[in-house]
Amino acid sequence: MKTLSRISKIIHVFLYYRLYELIPKQKTPWLLKVMVTLFFWYPKTSKQTHSAHNLRIALEHLGPVWIKLGQMLSTRKDLLSEQLSSELTKLQDQVTPYPTSIVEQTICQQLEINSLSDVFCQFEQTPIATASMAQVHGAQLSLVEGQDPIKVIIKVIRPNIEQQIISDISLMLMFAGLIAKTKEGHRFRAVEVVQEYQKTILNELDLKLEANNGIKLRDNFKDSNDLYIPQIYPELCTSKVLVMERIYGIPVSDTNALIAQGSDLKKLAERGVRVFFTQVFRDSFFHADMHPGNIFIEQQNPNDPKYIGIDFGIMGTLNEQDKRYLAENFVAFFNRNYLRVAQLHVQSGWVPSHINVEEFEIAIRAVCDPIFNKPLDEISFAQVLIGLFDTARQFEMQVQPQLVLLQKTLLYVEGLGRQLYPQLDLWQTAKPFLEQWVDEQMGFRAFYKSSKENLPYWLEKAPEIPEMLHTGLTNLNNMPQLKQDLVEQYLQHQKQHRRFLLQLTLTGCGFLASLLIAIFSNLDNPYWQVAGVITAAVTVINAIKVWLKIR
Repeated sequence: MKTLSRISKIIHVFLYYRLYELIPKQKTPWLLKVMVTLFFWYPKTSKQTHSAHNLRIALEHLGPVWIKLGQMLSTRKDLLSEQLSSELTKLQDQVTPYPTSIVEQTICQQLEINSLSDVFCQFEQTPIATASMAQVHGAQLSLVEGQDPIKVIIKVIRPNIEQQIISDISLMLMFAGLIAKTKEGHRFRAVEVVQEYQKTILNELDLKLEANNGIKLRDNFKDSNDLYIPQIYPELCTSKVLVMERIYGIPVSDTNALIAQGSDLKKLAERGVRVFFTQVFRDSFFHADMHPGNIFIEQQNPNDPKYIGIDFGIMGTLNEQDKRYLAENFVAFFNRNYLRVAQLHVQSGWVPSHINVEEFEIAIRAVCDPIFNKPLDEISFAQVLIGLFDTARQFEMQVQPQLVLLQKTLLYVEGLGRQLYPQLDLWQTAKPFLEQWVDEQMGFRAFYKSSKENLPYWLEKAPEIPEMLHTGLTNLNNMPQLKQDLVEQYLQHQKQHRRFLLQLTLTGCGFLASLLIAIFSNLDNPYWQVAGVITAAVTVINAIKVWLKIR
């Protein structure tokens, strides 16, 4: 019933806010045209309201899952009109707020205090930002008496949103199940992808987890000139409240302000790419929600700009195998070694082993060759991904759920790059970093690093080596006896197996003989009774023959 209720609400929002007007008339499905015609009487918002505004408000009404979709779309200015992109950008930090009284009550309950003044010497009633999952207020914190208060922000989870998210995820799982039952649906692994998204978005509701993520990311970039992560106060963080250092910077989406203060946009765009690849390949721990609302630029040194990252609810991770295959794939792409790309896809198991590698190489070349040696304003990763999905359909490549967050983050990086410095050559910026990383993982450096890390363990085990060697040689000398014991165990096992088959056969034959006698005995004709006895006797004789063979 909850699923049907949610579907009805989605249909209501779709009709009320005239979202069907966003679809070009020549591409509108006939079924949708029929539905809109039949519901001509349905109450709708004013025609005077722009469709871009309607879409933003509709996504807000549908809740966090849909707001996240709008946030991702807002970075794709190449796919959307200027007005539509501008409206969706408001979803990043301008969602309709909820009452401050509820915020204060939640903070007091979570921190187990009677009043905010017990911990904070100042609290701002007006929220700084209102996002899809939480609301943010400014405050001042007095940790040490006699010292100046510390300016912080308090992030509080929106009330009663978990049930709404679970409802939407259930709906997505239902549709994913339908997709999985289609002819080629198994390749997309839609159910696994939705389950991965469910895990991610539910983790985002746990601010204690976000605090731990932020602390880890801050440690990873402690001495970085590229990225600054604000300090988090874990003693004041719970599952619904997070307290963090307040930062002051220019939103990365405010290009005019960055230009006005003289920021080096080319360097900023290149650093953005470097930050992304550093997180993925050096740390295997990356910020997977890099929409413009979560990224700011420091104001202190415009000629040497540094990013400031916030909101660590969605973080991605990669295992060593996926990370290595990805890095080798990127390097092979940069070098246009499409045969190597095809081979890596087979080796990693992303493509079945029976696929013709040479044909796969030709297909990849057709998709990727056109995008090289072009500035970012002339190419689109979205188009490349669509082309690769078409190629995947031909070569049975399955969707990898663990890479979905990485793909989404890469699209965010592309959107930011377009906005800051459209002429950025993403390939040439990333190539040296990835080549160095692959060399460190696979070359002499990797051998030296591994040996250095394992040396203490080897030294610890060194005194045991003579004893281990003696034991190994002794076992080797006893191999003939060991082999004989194994053979005897095997023969004994086979003998037990034959006995089991014999018992099963005799039981079955006895049951069949009894059944035959019972059937024919009920017939009045004595000839049939004799025939039944003879048939049962033959069955028993055959059972004895089987027993003699098995024995």
